[in-house]
Formats: sequence, C-alpha cells, structure tokens
Amino acid sequence: MKTMGLIGGMSWESSLEYYRIINETVKERLGGFHSAKCILYSVDFEEVEKLQHLGDWDELTRLMMDAAQRLERAGADFVMICTNTMHKMADEVQGAIHIPVLHIVDVTAQAIKSNGQTRVGLLGTKFTMEQDFYKGRLRDKHGLDVLIPSSDERQVVHDILYSELCLGEIKELSKGKFKSVIQNLVDRGAQGVILGCTEIPLIVSHDDYEIPVYDTTRLHAQAAVDFAFQ
Repeated sequence: MKTMGLIGGMSWESSLEYYRIINETVKERLGGFHSAKCILYSVDFEEVEKLQHLGDWDELTRLMMDAAQRLERAGADFVMICTNTMHKMADEVQGAIHIPVLHIVDVTAQAIKSNGQTRVGLLGTKFTMEQDFYKGRLRDKHGLDVLIPSSDERQVVHDILYSELCLGEIKELSKGKFKSVIQNLVDRGAQGVILGCTEIPLIVSHDDYEIPVYDTTRLHAQAAVDFAFQ
C-alpha cells in the first residue's frame, strides 16, 4: 500500500471526512485491523480564507507548494489537496514535487462519464464556480458541459459555505436554499450536480435528489485508496 499525503485543514471538518472515508474504504477491502498509510499536513484555514478573499493566489500557491514538499519529504508516495478550490494551483503544486498529485477534477469527471452524462451543474465557492481552473478542466480535458448557478445563487452558496459549513454549522434553512439552487440547475438541463466544495456533502445528501449528486470528497478519498493499491 502506498503512503498517501493529504493537504488538509481547508476546512478541518471536511478533512475529517477524508480521513474517515479513506480508512473505512481500506478496512472494507482488506478487513481485520487494516487502515490507511497516510501523512496529513493540516494548514490553518484562517490564513487560507483571508488570502482567498484578498485574492492573493500567489501566496496561496507558495503555501500549497510548501505543504506538498513537506509531505514528499515525510515519505508520501502521492499528494491529495483535500479541497476543491485550492486545485486552482494544482499544476504549480505538481511542478514543485516529484510524486503525483491526485487531481479531484479528474476523479470527478471519471465518475460523471461512467454514468454516461455530459451536462452537469457545478456548486462550490465563488472561486470554483466562476473561475476557469475547475470548469475549464472539466470542459477541455473531459469534454463535459458545465452549468453554474445564477450570480445571486452563487453568492448564496458561497456565503453558506464560509459562514456556516466551514464552521461546522448545519442549518435546515440553508438545506432548503441548496435544494432550490440544485432544482434550478436541473431545470436548465443538468443531468447531475457536482458538489464542488468538500463541505457541501455535510448539507447535501444523495438521498435527497433523484439525479446523481457527485460527492467530490468521497470520490477523491476512494480514488486515493484505489491509487494506493495500484
């Protein structure tokens, strides 16, 4: 089994889910007392959140590169950035280390295409929904048509993520808002919806929707186990 290197803390609530899913998946496959070989480097999300909203992506890139290099030196065989938004600098992180970066967009795209779908909605932070690093990769590398919510809906989703979910708060009112946003994407032709922020699965469940809901946290974590056993 390869040793996973996890860049976490963005937020720690979603990193907790990564750790749980990874270890549950390893135990399901191997049984007994088996668990994952992994190294976690957890950043201080307060610093990250401030830099994101200041638009200082250069400093954030340096932070992610440093985290990946620390994991490589610690003995990781590959790296996972345990958040969607910070895949904005995934290519720079890959260029700074000699071990693979397991990209969350590629893992998610594989799941979408395996369902025979070509048009999906994307939820996430405003950075993820509006900038091209995420939906552009889905489009250009994987041939998918990506829909995003309206401007007002994007702000609603973004605010819930940072003011509630990243702080571990789950509110029924916010669940209703997510349902409305997702329904509007479906009405526009989305065949499925990407939960493109690792906190969103805390509030959106597969059981609540008739269309496929792509939980990027689970997909990424399970793909890490697959990669570890290759």
